Amino acid sequence: MKYQTTLLEDWIKEFYFNIDVYFSDQLDLLDIADRLGIFIHFEGFSSRVYNGEIIIDCRLSREEQWQDFAHELCHLLRQDGNQLLLMRNPFLDIQEAKAENFALHFCVPTFMLLKYKIANYLNVQDGIPFVTKEFKVTKEFANKRLIHFRNQIQQSKSDQEFRKRMNLMYPKSNLDNWSNETKLILDKLNKQIKAKKELQGV
Repeated sequence: MKYQTTLLEDWIKEFYFNIDVYFSDQLDLLDIADRLGIFIHFEGFSSRVYNGEIIIDCRLSREEQWQDFAHELCHLLRQDGNQLLLMRNPFLDIQEAKAENFALHFCVPTFMLLKYKIANYLNVQDGIPFVTKEFKVTKEFANKRLIHFRNQIQQSKSDQEFRKRMNLMYPKSNLDNWSNETKLILDKLNKQIKAKKELQGV
């Protein structure tokens, strides 16, 4: 299966590789926070970021705490501003939606998910028990993540089919049929690109 990753999926993969996290059994909020030098506090109120530290609601299940950690980590690493001060600001809705999307990918990273063959990705219900067990998330969270994963797979397939159709309709021209003038222009362009790269030390 060919899967076209998004910029966020690529960012999360690189992020995990940079802290030497490669497998689902390494997905632990305290360990990841320690690797990042982030302090975690467990308190009896809603999860949030405060003064560069993450507060996790101690009343939540371990799965919900992991999901909240990812959500708050997005606010800390990828967003600006204090969410508590943005209560009536429409910008908060955008930040919260982005943090929720980030959490889906952070808790169940695509590069890890692609290692496993889910029996039937079109039937999301088939994959929920596996994802909840392997990635330690709630059923509702696993359901959302698998819907997103299924949609990405279908989009990748659709994009591949579209490219095939376009290539059939507009095949690449044969280089042998190009005019001498076109070949000269391309040769000059290639020399300019090469010279520019050499100057930049690429």
